[in-house]
Amino acid sequence: MLLCVGMFFIIYKFIQIFNTMETPTYLTKEGFEKLKNKLNKLIHEERPQIAQMIAEAREKGDITENAEYDSAKDAQSKLENEISQLQLLLANVKIIEEDEIDKSQVRILTVVTIKNLSNNQIISYKLVPDKEADLKQKHLGINSPVAQALLGKKIDDIVEINVPAGIIKYKILKIE
Repeated sequence: MLLCVGMFFIIYKFIQIFNTMETPTYLTKEGFEKLKNKLNKLIHEERPQIAQMIAEAREKGDITENAEYDSAKDAQSKLENEISQLQLLLANVKIIEEDEIDKSQVRILTVVTIKNLSNNQIISYKLVPDKEADLKQKHLGINSPVAQALLGKKIDDIVEINVPAGIIKYKILKIE
Protein backbone atom coordinates (compact mmCIF):
# COMPACT_ATOMS: atom_id res chain seq x y z
CA MET A 1 0.00 0.00 0.00
CA LEU A 2 2.76 2.45 0.96
CA LEU A 3 4.58 1.67 -2.30
CA CYS A 4 1.42 2.51 -4.31
CA VAL A 5 1.03 5.85 -2.53
CA GLY A 6 4.70 6.63 -3.16
CA MET A 7 4.42 5.78 -6.86
CA PHE A 8 1.25 7.87 -7.15
CA PHE A 9 3.05 10.86 -5.63
CA ILE A 10 6.00 10.48 -8.03
CA ILE A 11 3.68 10.23 -11.05
CA TYR A 12 1.66 13.22 -9.80
CA LYS A 13 4.82 15.36 -9.46
CA PHE A 14 6.03 14.26 -12.90
CA ILE A 15 2.71 15.31 -14.45
CA GLN A 16 2.90 18.69 -12.67
CA ILE A 17 6.43 19.28 -13.97
CA PHE A 18 5.51 18.14 -17.49
CA ASN A 19 2.43 20.38 -17.61
CA THR A 20 4.37 23.36 -16.30
CA MET A 21 7.10 22.86 -18.89
CA GLU A 22 4.56 23.17 -21.70
CA THR A 23 3.10 26.45 -20.47
CA PRO A 24 5.53 29.29 -19.95
CA THR A 25 4.66 31.98 -17.43
CA TYR A 26 5.19 35.49 -18.75
CA LEU A 27 6.52 38.01 -16.24
CA THR A 28 8.24 41.35 -16.21
CA LYS A 29 11.75 41.56 -14.79
CA GLU A 30 10.23 43.18 -11.70
CA GLY A 31 7.69 40.38 -11.26
CA PHE A 32 10.38 37.73 -11.75
CA GLU A 33 12.64 39.34 -9.14
CA LYS A 34 9.73 39.62 -6.70
CA LEU A 35 8.97 35.89 -6.98
CA LYS A 36 12.66 34.99 -6.80
CA ASN A 37 13.02 37.04 -3.61
CA LYS A 38 9.93 35.36 -2.16
CA LEU A 39 11.41 31.93 -2.93
CA ASN A 40 14.71 32.88 -1.29
CA LYS A 41 12.86 34.11 1.80
CA LEU A 42 10.90 30.86 2.03
CA ILE A 43 14.03 28.74 1.68
CA HIS A 44 16.48 30.75 3.79
CA GLU A 45 14.23 32.24 6.49
CA GLU A 46 10.96 30.36 6.86
CA ARG A 47 12.29 26.83 6.29
CA PRO A 48 14.88 27.12 9.13
CA GLN A 49 12.22 28.61 11.44
CA ILE A 50 9.89 25.67 10.85
CA ALA A 51 12.77 23.21 11.31
CA GLN A 52 13.47 24.88 14.66
CA MET A 53 9.79 24.59 15.63
CA ILE A 54 9.86 20.87 14.82
CA ALA A 55 13.05 20.36 16.84
CA GLU A 56 11.58 22.20 19.84
CA ALA A 57 8.39 20.12 19.65
CA ARG A 58 10.44 16.89 19.51
CA GLU A 59 12.33 17.91 22.65
CA LYS A 60 9.05 17.94 24.57
CA GLY A 61 8.82 14.16 24.40
CA ASP A 62 6.32 11.81 22.81
CA ILE A 63 5.48 13.17 19.34
CA THR A 64 2.51 10.87 18.76
CA GLU A 65 0.20 13.12 20.79
CA ASN A 66 2.08 16.40 20.46
CA ALA A 67 -0.11 19.11 18.89
CA GLU A 68 2.85 21.49 18.47
CA TYR A 69 4.74 18.84 16.51
CA ASP A 70 1.72 18.13 14.28
CA SER A 71 1.19 21.83 13.69
CA ALA A 72 4.85 22.38 12.80
CA LYS A 73 4.84 19.38 10.43
CA ASP A 74 1.69 20.75 8.73
CA ALA A 75 3.38 24.14 8.34
CA GLN A 76 6.45 22.41 6.91
CA SER A 77 4.32 20.52 4.39
CA LYS A 78 2.58 23.71 3.24
CA LEU A 79 5.90 25.55 3.00
CA GLU A 80 7.56 22.79 0.97
CA ASN A 81 4.57 22.73 -1.38
CA GLU A 82 4.78 26.50 -1.87
CA ILE A 83 8.55 26.28 -2.48
CA SER A 84 7.99 23.50 -5.02
CA GLN A 85 5.30 25.48 -6.85
CA LEU A 86 7.47 28.60 -7.01
CA GLN A 87 10.44 26.63 -8.29
CA LEU A 88 8.30 25.10 -11.04
CA LEU A 89 6.90 28.49 -11.95
CA LEU A 90 10.30 30.20 -12.05
CA ALA A 91 11.80 27.38 -14.11
CA ASN A 92 9.49 28.25 -17.01
CA VAL A 93 9.40 32.03 -16.86
CA LYS A 94 9.67 34.04 -20.04
CA ILE A 95 10.62 37.63 -19.24
CA ILE A 96 8.83 40.31 -21.22
CA GLU A 97 10.86 43.41 -22.05
CA GLU A 98 8.70 46.54 -21.76
CA ASP A 99 10.78 48.58 -24.21
CA GLU A 100 10.11 46.01 -26.97
CA ILE A 101 6.31 46.33 -26.78
CA ASP A 102 4.52 47.80 -29.83
CA LYS A 103 2.37 50.60 -28.47
CA SER A 104 0.29 51.21 -31.60
CA GLN A 105 -2.38 48.97 -30.08
CA VAL A 106 -3.31 47.62 -26.67
CA ARG A 107 -0.94 44.80 -25.67
CA ILE A 108 0.53 43.30 -22.54
CA LEU A 109 2.55 45.89 -20.54
CA THR A 110 0.88 48.86 -22.21
CA VAL A 111 -0.93 51.47 -20.18
CA VAL A 112 -4.31 52.15 -21.74
CA THR A 113 -6.45 55.14 -20.87
CA ILE A 114 -10.15 54.61 -21.49
CA LYS A 115 -13.27 56.75 -21.15
CA ASN A 116 -16.60 55.34 -20.01
CA LEU A 117 -19.03 56.71 -22.60
CA SER A 118 -22.03 56.58 -20.27
CA ASN A 119 -20.59 58.66 -17.39
CA ASN A 120 -17.44 60.18 -18.99
CA GLN A 121 -15.20 58.71 -16.29
CA ILE A 122 -11.58 58.34 -17.43
CA ILE A 123 -9.33 55.63 -16.04
CA SER A 124 -5.95 54.13 -16.93
CA TYR A 125 -4.89 50.50 -16.55
CA LYS A 126 -1.66 48.71 -17.17
CA LEU A 127 -2.11 45.25 -18.67
CA VAL A 128 0.24 42.84 -16.90
CA PRO A 129 0.81 39.09 -16.60
CA ASP A 130 -1.85 37.51 -14.38
CA LYS A 131 0.70 36.80 -11.62
CA GLU A 132 1.35 40.56 -11.34
CA ALA A 133 -2.27 41.75 -11.38
CA ASP A 134 -3.14 44.25 -8.63
CA LEU A 135 -6.24 46.45 -8.92
CA LYS A 136 -4.99 48.83 -6.22
CA GLN A 137 -2.13 49.74 -8.56
CA LYS A 138 -4.49 49.62 -11.56
CA HIS A 139 -2.66 46.58 -12.98
CA LEU A 140 -5.10 44.34 -14.85
CA GLY A 141 -4.27 40.69 -15.43
CA ILE A 142 -3.99 39.99 -19.15
CA ASN A 143 -6.62 37.24 -18.97
CA SER A 144 -9.21 39.34 -17.14
CA PRO A 145 -12.41 40.05 -19.11
CA VAL A 146 -11.64 43.78 -19.31
CA ALA A 147 -8.08 43.23 -20.56
CA GLN A 148 -9.27 40.63 -23.07
CA ALA A 149 -11.80 43.12 -24.47
CA LEU A 150 -9.09 45.79 -24.83
CA LEU A 151 -6.36 43.66 -26.40
CA GLY A 152 -5.55 44.53 -30.00
CA LYS A 153 -7.62 47.72 -29.99
CA LYS A 154 -6.23 51.10 -31.10
CA ILE A 155 -6.68 54.73 -30.08
CA ASP A 156 -10.24 56.00 -30.75
CA ASP A 157 -11.66 52.45 -30.93
CA ILE A 158 -14.95 51.92 -29.09
CA VAL A 159 -14.94 48.78 -26.93
CA GLU A 160 -17.95 47.09 -25.41
CA ILE A 161 -17.02 45.39 -22.14
CA ASN A 162 -19.36 42.91 -20.52
CA VAL A 163 -19.29 43.51 -16.75
CA PRO A 164 -21.66 42.28 -14.01
CA ALA A 165 -23.66 45.51 -14.30
CA GLY A 166 -24.17 44.92 -18.05
CA ILE A 167 -22.37 46.04 -21.20
CA ILE A 168 -20.42 49.27 -20.90
CA LYS A 169 -18.95 51.16 -23.86
CA TYR A 170 -15.47 52.64 -23.54
CA LYS A 171 -13.40 54.75 -25.90
CA ILE A 172 -9.64 54.22 -25.98
CA LEU A 173 -8.01 57.60 -25.48
CA LYS A 174 -4.34 56.78 -25.09
CA ILE A 175 -1.92 53.84 -25.26
CA GLU A 176 1.48 54.17 -23.62
